[in-house]
Amino acid sequence: QVQLVESGGGLAQAGGSLRLSCAASGGTFSRYMMGWFRQAPGKEREFVAAISRNSGRTYYADSVKGRFTISRDNAENMVYLQMNSLKLEDMAIYYCAAGLGVLFPTQPREYASWGQGTQVTVSS
Repeated sequence: QVQLVESGGGLAQAGGSLRLSCAASGGTFSRYMMGWFRQAPGKEREFVAAISRNSGRTYYADSVKGRFTISRDNAENMVYLQMNSLKLEDMAIYYCAAGLGVLFPTQPREYASWGQGTQVTVSS
């Protein structure tokens, strides 16, 4: 299985931007659907965005559509999440996930590999 390490979290003001990165190793990265999920305190893990193996398709939660952009670089084994116009409700731990043969990109159960998460804090 592929191993994932997120970075780029931190503190941003509401309306600001952050860019999350996820480095993959130990697998053939281009075979994997890649996703970003987040979990806020007291809430269940929720889907944020996903990108197909060749970047041909992207998927977004309604709550982030138009503000967040997912991208990947198969040559560098990286996936990114550009987050603009941050809101207080975006504050959470963000997780990178990888899955093979994913049929439902918004479902956490479709992803077998997960990173350790990176904290995103948004201040007013």
